Amino acid sequence: MESQTQPTGWRAGLNRNVVVLGLVSFFTDISSEMLVPIRFIFLVRWLGTPLALAGLIEGISEAAASLLKVAVGKRSDRVARRGPMIILGYSLSNLAKPLIGFVSTWQPALALLLVDRVGKSIRGAPRDTIIADSVPAEYRGKAFGFHRSMDTFGAALGPLATMLVLNRTGEDLSAVFRWTIVPGLISILIIPLFLREPARKAPVAAEPAAPSSAEPLGARFWAFAVIWAIFSLGNSSDSFIFLRSFDIDAQLMLVPLFYAGFNIAYALAATPLGSLSDVLGRLPLLLFSLVVFGFTYLGWSVASQPWHIAELFVMYGLYYAGTEGVARAFVADLVPKGRRGAALGWFTALSGLATLPANLMAAYLWNNVGKQAPFVYGAGLAFGAALLLLIGYRWLRGPRVEPAP
Repeated sequence: MESQTQPTGWRAGLNRNVVVLGLVSFFTDISSEMLVPIRFIFLVRWLGTPLALAGLIEGISEAAASLLKVAVGKRSDRVARRGPMIILGYSLSNLAKPLIGFVSTWQPALALLLVDRVGKSIRGAPRDTIIADSVPAEYRGKAFGFHRSMDTFGAALGPLATMLVLNRTGEDLSAVFRWTIVPGLISILIIPLFLREPARKAPVAAEPAAPSSAEPLGARFWAFAVIWAIFSLGNSSDSFIFLRSFDIDAQLMLVPLFYAGFNIAYALAATPLGSLSDVLGRLPLLLFSLVVFGFTYLGWSVASQPWHIAELFVMYGLYYAGTEGVARAFVADLVPKGRRGAALGWFTALSGLATLPANLMAAYLWNNVGKQAPFVYGAGLAFGAALLLLIGYRWLRGPRVEPAP
């Protein structure tokens, strides 16, 4: 592990870089989550985009950016400093989102969504690798959980900011996009001002030809990544949840409020569950969270009242708290230190690529079978992925892969 001053006591695992990157994600998620509850509604109801095309736009954006994550992850293992990659990624995302508020057709909206996803792809692996490298293994779950908590506290404020903008502008959705520039710029400025990434002793040498071999990352990593990709085939964009909420209760102002409740539950639970994974292991938390996801999606298939929506968003927040940071920490446990960037890139890329067929299937089921069908389908794949993790439990839960002394 690179030289870092490590806090002790209750702050153990929460050093300067972890806190700074948490603040960056806090402000970025205020910006990003201002849009999440209204983006699909904006595309479908305001720009007149057909539902299948809107799902295709979301899926193509995520899938195209996912292909970049692999190259970025490998690159982050080889460069001396990852800070410039992180700045570029956050800048692309936080400067593209406000521009969507000025478009009137879906074509430029697609282009800007692609830029946003590209930025997310560039920043993710180097940021997560810095977090993994900055703390001892015994506090890795806590560090990732803290980062997800900061990220999600920002995400909780984002929908509240959306409600404020909608209230002040007569429910002008385009104005919400334009106002994302404020927290976005704050996020960009924090990185060069406060991040203190130590120079690495030596970048990892380039891999030899034949990158198709899975041996450098190990069979356990690839098995886990594939199982998670199978689950992701049913984990369609959250935009379908917001569209379902809007159909159950057509009060536009309530959608951001429900989403704020989701993010509060997520933020409050992320750090404790991350710390719990350091004690119990990552897999028990991941298994439990997949089961929670399955029952939550089944709930969306039968929900009919606004209070159903509120309860389901809280359950959904618990699923996120038990998977987002914990899954990244588990990936870091499975591979050698010098391969974490590549592993995190591959992991997020496979999950992201699954978003395209997941969204297309959700749109097809919504239009041709019923609004409940995408959620039953997603629940089935979540339970199936949980079963696969259970079957391979003892093998996957083998010892952490740490560098030789």
